[in-house]
Amino acid sequence: MNEPNIKATAGYSIEEGNAASKNAYHWAQKTFSTRAGKPGEPAQDLAGGFSNEIRFGNERLGIGSDGIGTKIEVAERTDRYDTLGYDLIAMVADDLVVAGFIPTNLSNIIDVNTLNYEVVDELMRGLHDAAQFSQIAVTGGEIAELGNRIGGYPGARMNFNWCSTAVGVLHPGLERPLSGANVRAGQAVVALRSPSFRSNGYSLARRALTKTFGEKWHEAPYTGPDAAEMGQTWGEVMLAPSLIFSPGVAAVLDAGLPLHAAAHITGGGIADNFRRVLKNGVGAELTNLFEPLPAMQQLAELAGITPTEAYLYWNMGNGMLLVTDEAQAEAVAETLRARGYQAQVAGRITSETEVVLRVGAGELRYA
Repeated sequence: MNEPNIKATAGYSIEEGNAASKNAYHWAQKTFSTRAGKPGEPAQDLAGGFSNEIRFGNERLGIGSDGIGTKIEVAERTDRYDTLGYDLIAMVADDLVVAGFIPTNLSNIIDVNTLNYEVVDELMRGLHDAAQFSQIAVTGGEIAELGNRIGGYPGARMNFNWCSTAVGVLHPGLERPLSGANVRAGQAVVALRSPSFRSNGYSLARRALTKTFGEKWHEAPYTGPDAAEMGQTWGEVMLAPSLIFSPGVAAVLDAGLPLHAAAHITGGGIADNFRRVLKNGVGAELTNLFEPLPAMQQLAELAGITPTEAYLYWNMGNGMLLVTDEAQAEAVAETLRARGYQAQVAGRITSETEVVLRVGAGELRYA
């Protein structure tokens, strides 16, 4: 991949982001010793994920933080705010559940330029609905008015940023968090379909849409074959909420089915996120992934990026990957389907270190 070119197109660099995150974690890890042998002691062996374990005696809790990024601008453009709660919960709940933690509680903070009661009410109503879906209690929060420190789409009723921290409890069927330590060649990979962009790759998407349709891109008609599902305008397509996967993964664990690792497919796509749990010198061959959303295929063409790059910046229709035993893979997929998710056996773990995707666009290899 030609990193300078794609960085200019997207407005950010996945590689630089990963390097900065690794450095930030390095500094954070230096604080772990402050709780050594005390309540709240962090785990030392879960580097690479987006959540971590904290221990209170025999109780093992998970904690993770995230936000919904520049997807907020789509809500400001379309003046609809009641779906963003699904994105906020999905980003943290699904980061927890891939480590084996069942999300239980969430605290959030809304930074605004000037407070608008109605917009906040819409945000929190959506958060309430998403919390009910995922069985999470919203137990803390704050609204901070920061004036011109917060920007956004001109003319919106309120410009804001929204982030949260969630905690969860280690599933009782697990002895320790899922980290990828037990992933071995020959195991199977199950994919869960994502019906939306979730909350990732929006800077690249907005640039492509602005270049093609102009400043009012959110009003441009969307004519893809899935318009009835996604929406009639590009604004509606890009605002489609994230599907929260944590209840489905919890159902797999409740059923006692083996789960060796899981990856939440967000920024960095399938290869970057899946490699975080491929820790034993193994790779993966994925030959039966869900097809990319037509809107994603159109956006890739509008942005002038290759399939290899598109699979790095968007989930391309696959929101989560689970690693299980080959003999139990179909049972895992069926358990997920019984909970209303679209799931299918997508491939296998290999003894090679590459992640290989065989998709409609051809064979994509990520070393």
